[in-house]
Amino acid sequence: MARGQSAKRKQPAGEAAALPAANPPVRLALWLGLILLATVWMYAPGYHHEFVNYDDPDYVTANSHVNTGLTWENLRWAFTTGHVSNWHPVTWLTHQLDCTWFGMSPGGPHLVNLGYHLFNTVLLFLTLRAFTGARGRSLVVTGLFALHPLHVESVAWISERKDVLSATFFFLTLLSYWKYTRDTGSRGSKAVWYAAALAAFVLGLMSKPMLVTVPFLLLLLDFWPLRRLDFSTPTWRRQAPWLLLEKVPFIALSAASCVATFLVQREGGAVSISLALGARLGNAVVACLRYLGKMVWPLDLAVLYPHPGYWPVWAVTISAAVVIGVSIGAVYCWRERPWFLAGWCWFLGMLVPVVGIVQVGIQSMADRYTYLPMIGLFVAIVWGTGEALARNQAPPRAGFVLAGLVLLVCAGLGRAQVGVWRNSETLFLRAVQVTPDNYLAYNNLGFYYSGQGRIAEAMAQYQKSLDINPQYADALNNMGHALAGQRRHAEAIPYYEKALRAEPGNPEVRNNYGNSLSELSRVDEAIAQYRLVLAKNAQHADANNNLGIALAMQGRLEEAVGYFRTAIASKRNYASAHSNLGNALAALKKLDEAIEQYQVCLSLNPKDPQAQNNLANVLVEQGKVQEAVGHYEEAIRLNPDNPEAHYNLGLSLRRLNRREEATRHLREALRLRPGYVDAQRALGERGAPQGGRSGAGKVLRD
Repeated sequence: MARGQSAKRKQPAGEAAALPAANPPVRLALWLGLILLATVWMYAPGYHHEFVNYDDPDYVTANSHVNTGLTWENLRWAFTTGHVSNWHPVTWLTHQLDCTWFGMSPGGPHLVNLGYHLFNTVLLFLTLRAFTGARGRSLVVTGLFALHPLHVESVAWISERKDVLSATFFFLTLLSYWKYTRDTGSRGSKAVWYAAALAAFVLGLMSKPMLVTVPFLLLLLDFWPLRRLDFSTPTWRRQAPWLLLEKVPFIALSAASCVATFLVQREGGAVSISLALGARLGNAVVACLRYLGKMVWPLDLAVLYPHPGYWPVWAVTISAAVVIGVSIGAVYCWRERPWFLAGWCWFLGMLVPVVGIVQVGIQSMADRYTYLPMIGLFVAIVWGTGEALARNQAPPRAGFVLAGLVLLVCAGLGRAQVGVWRNSETLFLRAVQVTPDNYLAYNNLGFYYSGQGRIAEAMAQYQKSLDINPQYADALNNMGHALAGQRRHAEAIPYYEKALRAEPGNPEVRNNYGNSLSELSRVDEAIAQYRLVLAKNAQHADANNNLGIALAMQGRLEEAVGYFRTAIASKRNYASAHSNLGNALAALKKLDEAIEQYQVCLSLNPKDPQAQNNLANVLVEQGKVQEAVGHYEEAIRLNPDNPEAHYNLGLSLRRLNRREEATRHLREALRLRPGYVDAQRALGERGAPQGGRSGAGKVLRD
């Protein structure tokens, strides 16, 4: 067929529409609408789901460049950062817009992900309908794409915005390319569609670099269903060079994206060099077979499937035999069933960047990687089933009844899988139930329990993680942090040190290690750890805050102030850093500035009793005793067992000549801290009271 020809195209084998030719567009729109409604029903519970503690902190909740919304500074950061070992500025921009529109509520981002998925569903139908002319089969493939449980991860996980977003630009690339191949107008008109395809492709790569195999896919589509590259005619040798030349700009963009992605991931430590090439190739073929299995039987899905290192020889052999056998079969029948070869190559080709030949992360496979590759399998299966039904002269509606039953099952299983993503507990409990030796899941489950105050349960999960992988730095760090939270710093330090031997460049471990060293009065060693963190990331908010604390402990208050201010600039709503800055300013007798910082802290965290106490102390120094009393009383209401707040309130009430109340609070301070010398003196038990306020300047470490 000549390039650009569109009229009276011969319909290749397997393209016959499954809907009657006279079927009106309204009925087709109705069926598509039902698929969209089923998709909404399936994903609707996600609106009430929480952020999870896997990637969501890096992408949203703990990322100040995202959760502060879309600003010029954050826009610049999005285009220059390699954060989380990826360069995908368009994805960052959408997360920033989420925070601008919805704040820190997870419901909004969940709806946005669903919106992209619904839009992708419509785009997929339009793409298949345009390329193949087959309405019914395109509709069934679209339904499988929308409702298959394997795709839940890409939609229900806020951090996987990059999946659904890049898919939008992927489909727009294909539709623009189709318009380019079918445009019979002027060269200028064709150039516009070609430029549109390139532009959509660029935006797709800037959303997720997994689209690097799109040039290969375009060549595949030239073979089927576009028939621009027809190997059954002698002209294909003349066609092929021109079609390859046509893809050169796409190939150049893919190559640039591959280089950028590899460099960013290597710099971020995401590329594993511990596995030999043979092990990676073995995992690649096993993963292909496992994806096929989960497509047919989408049960026991998990957020992470740990990499075993080396698969048994029998598993690799069987998987390789299946992959090679299917590939040979697809090539063998390419003339009669070109859709089989095209669909199978679509699946394999789009998996190449993520199948583990270059190992990134600790997973052996991931449900999210099937979002676009699985379309090829759906095409092969649906077209093959349609041909089989036609060959056996099945009733016209048999295919739709079969498809309807399959889609109903998918929707039911998919809704159940959406429920797994309700929160971190449900997500990782499911993961440890269906995957063996999932040390990451045990660790993240423990981290969730820790955030709920269930420390004993958290430590039990960390230990399970370490029993599986004793060198797992995250679990070592979290176990150390749990011990430190119980004031068991000497026990925590060996866990931090072991974690640093496993990951010397881990800034969170060094920050926590410094905290425990500081608590054990090894302040110089702590300062050295904080400086190592800041040498890697000068804007690390917690390390800046903690270094400020350590310097303040050494009396280096002016230096400390600078680090507290950097911490505040680096982390939105950092209440404890404002409080610590207030303490340093108060010690420097900059009382008005100190009051301002305490007030900011309390506006962010009104339930901070120490900030209430310290603000009251500064007000007393300014002679505003009556005003201070209210803050002392609030500090005691928030923490009735704080002897310092009772003592300070007692002294202030005495200055206001409210002696009976003053005595009561001084006695309470002495009851809470037997032998409290200042309280004894204030009560006349050890002579006249000395000094004044107590407890000013207590710092809060993160």
